[in-house]
Amino acid sequence: MKIHFFKYQGAGNDFILIDNRKTAVDHQNPKLIARLCDRRFGIGGDGIMFLQNKEGYDFEMVYYNADGQPSSMCGNGGRCIVAFAKHLGIIDTETNFLAVDGPHYAKISASGDWVSLQMIDVDTINTDGDAYVLNTGSPHYVKVVEGLKEKDVYHDGYSIRNNDTYRAKGINVNFVEPVGSGYFVRTFERGVEDETYACGTGVTAVALAMAKHHGRSGHIATPIKVLGGDLNIRFDYDGDIFKDIFLEGPAVKVFEGEVEAGD
Repeated sequence: MKIHFFKYQGAGNDFILIDNRKTAVDHQNPKLIARLCDRRFGIGGDGIMFLQNKEGYDFEMVYYNADGQPSSMCGNGGRCIVAFAKHLGIIDTETNFLAVDGPHYAKISASGDWVSLQMIDVDTINTDGDAYVLNTGSPHYVKVVEGLKEKDVYHDGYSIRNNDTYRAKGINVNFVEPVGSGYFVRTFERGVEDETYACGTGVTAVALAMAKHHGRSGHIATPIKVLGGDLNIRFDYDGDIFKDIFLEGPAVKVFEGEVEAGD
């Protein structure tokens, strides 16, 4: 069986996308998913998404990590699947879709390459030593560091993700350093088990944690620089709850093709 696929990237976070509205692909197959995401023996990607029909919504986003396992929410993946839905003619400039963490609203530019995605509200930020821990659709650990450009993110992120506190369920580890009016962020992602060029729920977690860290409230816009480009997070914070959180950035089609599903 051949699978028609599309490849998208959002600030360097890259994904395989499949139009599965006719449910032709049985994606509950970890070996197949992992093989497709493999950068040497498959298409390659930080994850894979299946766009499916869902009553009451424009579509449903079903996401798997590169290891073949079902994932929590992926912010950049959410932005890319919105661009994919526009490419397919399912939506125009606005959409309401369903993801694993619930409904999401998004707007996309007329050109189809810039997406503003609403994330879930956040009312709890915990601490782990001098780091912040919160869930923005996926669990995140946020730590302020110096010399981030030279930091061994794989080694240090792997150590935190696999320590006694987080080993069982895993956590995404974000290191952050102030840059100008915003921040530079590098992320070790669980499921990929490596550093990625960007992480949408991760930069969202960083923006919220830094607002709390600096005691800021009101309407806040935070520019973030990642290895794959630039993102923006804007939100309202009343000192208790973060609301109207939007993750904004590019979502670009890279190529499309066909791949043999195999066994």
